[in-house]
Amino acid sequence: MEHIYIAMVDTPGVFAAVIRRFLRQKYIHVVLGMDAGLEEAYSFGRRNPRVPWFAGFEREDKRKILRAFPTAAYQVCELECSEEQKAGIRERLRQDYRRRYHYHYAVPGLPFIALGRPFYLKNQYTCSSYIARLLEEHKIRIADKHFSLVTPKDFYQYPCKRVVYEGSLAEFVAAGAAAGQQPISVLQGESVWSEESMERRLRRLYEPGASERVVAYGS
Repeated sequence: MEHIYIAMVDTPGVFAAVIRRFLRQKYIHVVLGMDAGLEEAYSFGRRNPRVPWFAGFEREDKRKILRAFPTAAYQVCELECSEEQKAGIRERLRQDYRRRYHYHYAVPGLPFIALGRPFYLKNQYTCSSYIARLLEEHKIRIADKHFSLVTPKDFYQYPCKRVVYEGSLAEFVAAGAAAGQQPISVLQGESVWSEESMERRLRRLYEPGASERVVAYGS
């Protein structure tokens, strides 16, 4: 049995506040990762975390996001899948990343989501609709609705997941830094954060005196 990882993100900002009010929940962005440490992770979002006007398909860089949003919070969950499913999902992600400038955030589709009307705009997705469609193509169905209407709330409420981390992004990054974790190449394809090593890092992060080890990051 293999695992893929869903990270749900809470970041500050006016646009995020609007989505948060619509969804009525804390987490308003969804990321799909191949490992528990999110060293290889992808999403539909800002091409530059500091610039909200340009969005599309990107490889997620949690350190860059932390520099832009020092107070960001993450919930990281694992989903079970077969080896074949994970290999297919990873290959599709890498293919789409190579063509990332052909993909765009589905801003025109936002009113349809609000109205509950399914839609499809070629090569345009929200963060949640892209992941929902990709997973559905590999027999993992997040919600009983058209992929275009899937929101971060559906991922948050998805019952077949296990939370492996919830807290600040700063602590999440610090846990990896304390263990000497370095970014890996997308071409390596192997997770360097196993379930066991992730749990060890989290235990170490929250044991007595851990707060003194947390790295302070600024914008």
